[in-house]
Amino acid sequence: MKPTLYAHPFSSYSQKALIALYENDTAFEYRKLGTPETDAELAALWPIRRFPILVDSGRTVVEATIIIEHLQRFHPGAVALIPAAPHAALDVRTMDRFFDNYVMTPTQKLVGNALRPEADRDAYGVAEARTMLDGAYAWLDGVMAKREWAAGDDFSLADCAAAPSLFYADWAHPIAASFANLIAYRRRLLARPSFARCVDEARYFRPYFPLGAPDRD
Repeated sequence: MKPTLYAHPFSSYSQKALIALYENDTAFEYRKLGTPETDAELAALWPIRRFPILVDSGRTVVEATIIIEHLQRFHPGAVALIPAAPHAALDVRTMDRFFDNYVMTPTQKLVGNALRPEADRDAYGVAEARTMLDGAYAWLDGVMAKREWAAGDDFSLADCAAAPSLFYADWAHPIAASFANLIAYRRRLLARPSFARCVDEARYFRPYFPLGAPDRD
C-alpha cells in the first residue's frame, strides 16, 4: 500500500518531504491541503494541524525530518539520504537541524510578521531574525566553499532541508552578493530535478507570498 502525504505545494517543510519522495521516485498518494476535505482529514490525524504528515500502513508520521527517516527505513530507494556511517549520518543530521533552526525559523518569523496586522507587528523580533540570517549566511558561505552539497559530496537529508530554506530565505532577506559560495549552492539546489519539480508545482501560489515573491527563480 502506498504511503499518503498531506502537504501543501508552497510550504517549505512540505517541499522538504516531497524532495525526498521525488529523489527516489517513491510511489505515494498526494493529499494536497487547502480544501475543506483534506484539511479536515489532517485535523483528524494530527490535532496540531501542522504539515506535512505521512500516513503509512496505519501509522501517522509527523515532522518532515522524521518523515524522511521513515521513508529511508521503510521505502528505501537508490538515493540514501542519511548515510549508514555513524559520523557521516551525524554530520547530515547536524546540517539538517541548522537549516531548520537557523535559516527556516527566522525566515518564518519575517513572513509571519508580514501577515500580521500593522499594530501587532514585532520590529524587535524581525531585527533578531535578520541578524540570525546574516550570521547563518556568513557561516554557510564558509562551509560551502569546500562542499558540493550541505554535508559533503552526496545529496542528503540536509539538502532536502536546505533547498526550501534558502529558497524562501533569499526572498525574505536576500543573500549578500559577497556570499558567492552560498549563492552557487542555492543555484545547485534549484537545478536539482527533485527540487525544481517542487518549485514548479508551487508557482501558482507565488502571489500569496506576503513579502512579494521576486521575479526570479
